[in-house]
Amino acid sequence: MTDLVTFGETMALFAARRTGPLRFARDFDLGLGGAESNVAIGVSRLGHEAAWIGRVGQDEFGELITATLRAERVRVHAIQDPEAPTGLMIKGRRTADLIDVRYYRKHSAGSRLSPADLDPALIASARVLHVSAITPALSASAREAVRHAIDVARSAGIFVSLDVNYRKALWSPQEAGAWLRAVLPDVDAVFATEAEARLVAAADDPVALARSLGPRHVLLKFGARGAIELSGDEVRQASPYQVTEVDPVGAGDAFAAGWLADWLAGAAPEQRLRTACAAGAFAVTSQGDWESLPRRADLELLEGSADGVSR
Repeated sequence: MTDLVTFGETMALFAARRTGPLRFARDFDLGLGGAESNVAIGVSRLGHEAAWIGRVGQDEFGELITATLRAERVRVHAIQDPEAPTGLMIKGRRTADLIDVRYYRKHSAGSRLSPADLDPALIASARVLHVSAITPALSASAREAVRHAIDVARSAGIFVSLDVNYRKALWSPQEAGAWLRAVLPDVDAVFATEAEARLVAAADDPVALARSLGPRHVLLKFGARGAIELSGDEVRQASPYQVTEVDPVGAGDAFAAGWLADWLAGAAPEQRLRTACAAGAFAVTSQGDWESLPRRADLELLEGSADGVSR
């Protein structure tokens, strides 16, 4: 058994060290990035077992992804694809306040994910299946894989969570909205920004917007304005943590990981929303898509000290 199962594409990540146009970059840090694997790492660091399923190329980048996730105590089911490479992500800081992210994932190993790559027994033995709306946008077979996984989870009575994670480079708002409206009735919890929620429904009031999405747990994120959780008829609101933002990429994944970890732990609804906000805030305080995902003890650091020094 495992607490959480997720799957999707994780890519090799080259992050430019200098600020400015990428064409002037000369030095890069090599790492990895992927929404679903970020959540798996986040849940693992917060004290639960997590498993990730995905396809990688038979290349050094695939080896990097597999080794890194295992080092983070994530149970890895990596299918090596001899016919397609591991996808690439290039990240630069165009200005001090603007991150520029480019993806090179067409015909990648990750985009070739299919229902045959999934282990129904693993999904059925989990407590949570977490999926992202990035995966169905990659290819027809990847879309089938998401539908298949949700069907397996529903048949086994497994809790299903979905992060909208809209990527305009992968599909149009109309395509994304149509897919989301079809799948949300089979989802227990959905994570979305206000703009992402409007891919599905239209409402001026945030609570009305949350209600229109459908799942019994709806988490709407408002960035610097905090977040709300609608669970049944109960609406809870959390104020944001005041932190210095260094790198915003991965904040949404950290938020989802924090909420899911507390749901797995049986925490009170107010606590799991605060943990989600704290994890999201902590994730932006240093560079990297997943490197700054917090452990339980790290969350206490957000309370700070008078002189900004932890002793």
